[in-house]
Amino acid sequence: MSFAQTVILASFAGGTIFLGLPTGRLRGLSRAWQAALTTAAGGVILFLIYDVLAQAVEPVRVALDGFRAGGSPGQFAGYAAALGLSVAFGLLSVTYLTSRMAARRGTDATITPRQIALGTAVGLGLHNFSEGLAIGQSSAIGATSFALVLVIGFALHNATEGFAISAPLSSGERPSWGFLGVAGLVGGGPTFVGGVLGYLVVSPVLSILFLGLAAGALVFVFNEMMAVARRFSVPMVTGVALTIGLLAAFGTDFILSAAGS
Repeated sequence: MSFAQTVILASFAGGTIFLGLPTGRLRGLSRAWQAALTTAAGGVILFLIYDVLAQAVEPVRVALDGFRAGGSPGQFAGYAAALGLSVAFGLLSVTYLTSRMAARRGTDATITPRQIALGTAVGLGLHNFSEGLAIGQSSAIGATSFALVLVIGFALHNATEGFAISAPLSSGERPSWGFLGVAGLVGGGPTFVGGVLGYLVVSPVLSILFLGLAAGALVFVFNEMMAVARRFSVPMVTGVALTIGLLAAFGTDFILSAAGS
């Protein structure tokens, strides 16, 4: 697959994130529906945390198996350090920046729906960068069929990720189309960047670093989403919605896996 084809396919895979963003402009919803949308998005985020960490841990586990088979411990130590530090930095940096923004407003540490949406977009963008790397690397080594399967799978996943970004925006001030566009670029644009870089450079460490950063940021976002959901005081609704979001994300992943993605 040529470089130009890789760029086009990576752009398509990232661009589908815009499909779920209009949800953020819905208004006139009851408290129960607002809680359900937010918590269902939280279920998708919870799945993504699992999925991201599983991808990040895999090369570390392979390096550990190599060390146990008599290889050098250096690769395992480097991969493990990259994973641990990137997760910690992803979580703590977003926490710090959010606290600073709240302090400047002279309010408590509670963040706004827009900040939750942007935090989600950042976390997903880091995740999607690693997906772009996988597309680019598969294209570079000539695994065209596998690269196409990845593009289709990531495109479907990104469509649900757009909903995860926009769902918290159903409460509060209606977001502008410009704001949703920026959030979409932050969340989906890195797929394109990763595809370009992955075609030119094959680096497992780079993938681990961005997956770890994504996991840390998404852990923060999930915690904040659940805090927002609890304020609606409809525990059964939020419990059901969280379950539906989580199972829907797993179901999509199983379907894609069955198809070979």
